Amino acid sequence: MCQLMGMNCNVPTDICFSFDGFRRRGGETDHHADGWGIGFFEGRGCRLFIDWQASSCSPIAELVRSYPIQSTNVIAHIRKATVGRVSLSNTHPFLRELWGHYWLFAHNGDLKTLPELDGSRFKPVGDTDSEYAFCWLLERLAQRFPTEPAQAELHAALAELVPELASHGSLNFLLSNGTWLAAHCATNLHYIVRQAPFGQAHLIDKDVSVDFNALTTPKDRVALIATQPLTDNEQWTRMEAGELVIFADGVPRRL
Repeated sequence: MCQLMGMNCNVPTDICFSFDGFRRRGGETDHHADGWGIGFFEGRGCRLFIDWQASSCSPIAELVRSYPIQSTNVIAHIRKATVGRVSLSNTHPFLRELWGHYWLFAHNGDLKTLPELDGSRFKPVGDTDSEYAFCWLLERLAQRFPTEPAQAELHAALAELVPELASHGSLNFLLSNGTWLAAHCATNLHYIVRQAPFGQAHLIDKDVSVDFNALTTPKDRVALIATQPLTDNEQWTRMEAGELVIFADGVPRRL
């Protein structure tokens, strides 16, 4: 199975520390070596890096690790291929436009069947069940709302559509339109909210620590989501199967 990592915060923040641990699970401390990707929202733009190589040895991953890109919404993925060949077209996260906004999606799981994709706007480029699921979800939203709805309406629609999609198999995913980040758990997904008073964090996959108190202000709030916890000295919350959580400004809200 693949692994997911996401970040949502109330001020632009870099993810270099967490990514340094996460990338090592792509072929060094774990076996997810069939490609990786990460997307950063910056204003209305989205900076996307993908590579079919293992993240533990990818030169692009080393660039991302050493490049402190500031963002309020980030989605990352390391792949263990189950459906679809190892290729750039099958590498998460996937990017699409809806209502004049970029959307990012990454999936961990295995959909045994696929719902009918009855629209023409969103079509998969690769051959993964994950990209197909993303296209289906956006197509259903576009059919229901010809123009962008209010946030509450959109979240209510997601809460209705996601269980339908999840009925086809295992569906752990991260989804963001650059304003908020949605996380759905089927099997394994954890999150932590870092806010004042900040402390030290120590990575599981590398013997490195950071003192967030020295790098933040008292008003900062950062939510980090991952398939498995990335640190061993902090209290992570494990999501329940079937749970859908919206993160906005670093605050989790269950739908």
